[in-house]
Amino acid sequence: MVYYSDDKIRIRNMEDSDTQEFSREEELQGWGVTAQKFEMRLRHQGEGKCIALTAEYRGKAAGYVSVYPNSEWGAFGNQGLPEIVDFAVLEKFRGHGIGTKLMDAAEDVAASYADRVYLGVGLHSGYGSAQRMYAKRGYIPDGSGVWYGDHVCAPYSDCRNDDDLNLYLIKSLKKTAVREGGMEKQNG
Repeated sequence: MVYYSDDKIRIRNMEDSDTQEFSREEELQGWGVTAQKFEMRLRHQGEGKCIALTAEYRGKAAGYVSVYPNSEWGAFGNQGLPEIVDFAVLEKFRGHGIGTKLMDAAEDVAASYADRVYLGVGLHSGYGSAQRMYAKRGYIPDGSGVWYGDHVCAPYSDCRNDDDLNLYLIKSLKKTAVREGGMEKQNG
């Protein structure tokens, strides 16, 4: 299925051929990711657990994200809220609006399941651009504190600043009426 398309960017469901492409490109970037992560997303998509999206830029796989309509993990796990998981745009494709379109599509998918969506974001500097983007898009901390893996990190406990240290954020997806030049416009 295609969720968005213009003359440069196309957002579609992830396909088998994406797994090798993404894992090869991420290895070149030094991220050390294997194809297993993408194979798991495809398996979850086939089982109906998630919607795995791929962004293409001029025909090349450039980014990805998954939406779990009823996520089992994190601050809102098993509460009927969709979670946006594993968002990334390959470094060589950044700065072209791909991430924005990919997140727009993920939020549109999430909105078909609930009026709110959540996500976890890493706390180390490698997640800095994602942290800023989520804040600009209206995501706010859920108030549960810092998580390590699948548990809240207790106050004053030791933790490691790696990819498992996260803060959960939530966003309302309700459409609101906005006045613009005397005309009412729906904003989401």
